[in-house]
Amino acid sequence: MLENNHTITITLNEYLYEMLEKIKQRPGMFLGKSSITRLRAFLDGYMSSREDLGLPPTQQEIEFNQFPDWIQTRFKITSAQGWDSIILFYSTDERDALNNFFELFEQFRNGESARREAINQEQVIESQHSLIPQ
Repeated sequence: MLENNHTITITLNEYLYEMLEKIKQRPGMFLGKSSITRLRAFLDGYMSSREDLGLPPTQQEIEFNQFPDWIQTRFKITSAQGWDSIILFYSTDERDALNNFFELFEQFRNGESARREAINQEQVIESQHSLIPQ
């Protein structure tokens, strides 16, 4: 039997971004293969599990929830497409889309504006390897 003088402390761990970094380093271990669709399913499961457990969102999770809007603005998409579908559309395949996700996510985290100025032809040629608008 516990006495009343014990205090339970709950800490809100910020590990979403750390987990994403680990996935970036070893996608096969976490996702089975390099796939943006699998990353989206993984993250949906992660968020759903935390919600089911009644855990409040962390600051990183709140920030990450702004990423879909950032992607829609970045690619000038107004439909209800998910961030993963948008990135996949502008990529050559699932693996390329996953790599592009991490590049775009880094830009998002660094506070880069989602709005792009007119892209000149030289920038388009330089960015064709990843198909990510600069």
